Parts: sequence; structure tokens; C-alpha cells
Amino acid sequence: MAHIDLGLDEKQFPGISGPMRYRPETAKPLNELAEVLLRAPHSLPAGERELIAAYVSGRNECTFCCASHSAFAAAQLDEGMALVDQVRADLDSAPISAKLRALLRIAGAVQISGRNVTTELVANARAEGASDLEIHDTVLIAAAFCMFNRYVDGLGTFAPEGQDAYAESTRRIVEFGYGSAAVQPAGEPAA
Repeated sequence: MAHIDLGLDEKQFPGISGPMRYRPETAKPLNELAEVLLRAPHSLPAGERELIAAYVSGRNECTFCCASHSAFAAAQLDEGMALVDQVRADLDSAPISAKLRALLRIAGAVQISGRNVTTELVANARAEGASDLEIHDTVLIAAAFCMFNRYVDGLGTFAPEGQDAYAESTRRIVEFGYGSAAVQPAGEPAA
């Protein structure tokens, strides 16, 4: 049970969806930020941006965000959940591009502290072909997910177990994006 009464069934609105329903006026800008960072046109594919979110969420031990964004990433990456699991288990040996590995190292540094992002990490990412926009957005995705993770866990929200529990939200996010679709309960059509 969440630390506060969200006024809803947490199993129907798990993780961040409960607090977003509780405070729709704050949900709107948070969902807009997620939409821009994770889905808007960009040089990094959406699946790789979701992978950054899942990676940071896993490092923060946020069960809901890690599981949901792992599912969102897997649905948008050709290699699926196997790749997501490999990246989360061992970044150094995961079969990803050198550029994505360098960006994930930056994201991992941000997860610890923004001050852990060094000029060397940035230079390494640039040397692997990362643009300033990709470096900027990696830092912002990582920072935003530290906030999202703390929002979800700070309120003690319910996190379903097993990847099957995230299938419907994955479909909605991939098809409709963040926004009104992200807070619809399972089984309800998105706006």
C-alpha cells in the first residue's frame, strides 16, 4: 500500500500511474517531459532511450520503473528483452554499439551524482560518435529517471511482478506515447 491514500486501486494503477492520477496537474508536464525525451524525433532510436531509462532505474533499484521501461525498450529493440537483460547485467560485455555503451556510462555516472560525469566520459562518448544533443539528452534522461524513480519509491507505490504485468502498458506507450495513454488503466482505450 502506498504511503498516502491515492484514492484508487493500486493494482489497477501501479507504480507512477497512481500518483499521476492523484495529481493530474503534475502528471501533465511529467508526461510531456517523458514524451520529448523518450519518443520525440531524435538521432537515438526510442528503444535505446528507453534502455537508458531502464538502466538508470535498475541502478536505482526502482522495481516498477525498471520493469516497465525494460519492457518499453525491449518492444522497440530488435534484440528484445535479451539485450535489455544483458545491458543491465553487464554493460561491458553487452552486444551494443560503442556509442551506446559510452552514453550508458554517462547515464550511470549521473545516477550516482551529476558531478560524476567527467570530461573523459564525455570525450569518450564523442570519440564513439555521440553528438552533443545525444550527450545532453542522456544526462537529462538519467536525471529525470532519478526523479521519477524517487517519486515512485518515495510514495511506496505498488509494483506488479513479472514481465506479463507490463504488456498492456507497453502496448499503450509504444502505440500512443506518454500522456493520456500512459495513465489509462488496463483494458481502457487510450484517448
